[in-house]
Amino acid sequence: MTEVVMQGEREFASVTDNQLAELRSMIGKPIRSDRPHVTELTVDAVRHYALGIGDRNPLWSDPERAAEGRIGVPPTALLAMDKVFSGYVTGLPGIHAMYAGTSFSFERKPVVGDRLTGSAVLKELIERPSKFAGRSWQQIYEVPFHDEAGALVCTGQSYCFRIERDNAREGKKYEDIRVEWTTDQIAEIAQRYRDEEARRRGTVTRYVEDVEAGDALPPITKGPYTATTAIAYLLGWGGLYVRGHGDAFDLFERHPALGIPNELGVPEPPERVHWDADLARRVGVPGAYDYGPERVSWMGQVVTDWMGDDGFLKTLDVQVRRHNVLGELVTCDGSVSRVDPATGEIDIVLNAINQDGFESARGTATVVLPNRVTEQ
Repeated sequence: MTEVVMQGEREFASVTDNQLAELRSMIGKPIRSDRPHVTELTVDAVRHYALGIGDRNPLWSDPERAAEGRIGVPPTALLAMDKVFSGYVTGLPGIHAMYAGTSFSFERKPVVGDRLTGSAVLKELIERPSKFAGRSWQQIYEVPFHDEAGALVCTGQSYCFRIERDNAREGKKYEDIRVEWTTDQIAEIAQRYRDEEARRRGTVTRYVEDVEAGDALPPITKGPYTATTAIAYLLGWGGLYVRGHGDAFDLFERHPALGIPNELGVPEPPERVHWDADLARRVGVPGAYDYGPERVSWMGQVVTDWMGDDGFLKTLDVQVRRHNVLGELVTCDGSVSRVDPATGEIDIVLNAINQDGFESARGTATVVLPNRVTEQ
């Protein structure tokens, strides 16, 4: 049985000045990224990542395309290629990390066969006031990805907020959330998923001349979120600390603060907040919740579904705004904010809201579309 922590008692670690000074001393220095889940963008790796975010675009997974060498790569699959980019943080042992944002700036499309290496550097550490936890520290990393020839493919940035778990729990930012769905509502959600298939642009080229500021990007549905949904994402993304048996005990021996005993007294990583409602509540969230990199990838899918197979996602910047707990449904969409016919560049504003109208994520993107005139 889980021990109840009384108000005012400290269950978890607190930040010390010495820890902050030590972490700040790492700014500008390379950060080792432990065991990327994907080292090569193989056909299998691409398919697993795409299906892990529920992206059924045939461009990523159709067997006939794969046999003909015409498989593409979801741009956000780079999140599986570097742990720091995906939310692994250094320093401040025992202080919870909440993934909060990512940006991608691509020099070219990632392609099947790419072996990309991220070279993470701690860029900034900024203390910020937090309604959630009183104090928080924004830990920002820059992660350039190079191919085997040394060419830069993408420059990524990601950041987490470090919070003291006890303060977050006592702050009570979130009300209890319980979402239940009727049979009729589940049928409506199933129809939304069917409708998405018909709206995807796919092989029909979208030209820059056909786009105007104010155009809407069709919505995509994600959820209702379950522990199974999280497992599906882990199959393609890999997680930060999901390890088994002796491999897990090796990790906890090297990093003791990662081993938080579960209700059986067995150490498990803090990552289990994504399926363990009790630990999630102990860090101030009303239930187990989704992965931040997963939500970033959903926003990327809004863009790739709309732009079609011939488009190029040049930049993507997503902020994760709140936790999506188990049972929640998220709708992601966007709109065109700028069109440059000369360069083919289209700027897009992205939005994501949950079933109650609360903002889940926001972002921006820039895509490059073909020009009908130059193609003739």
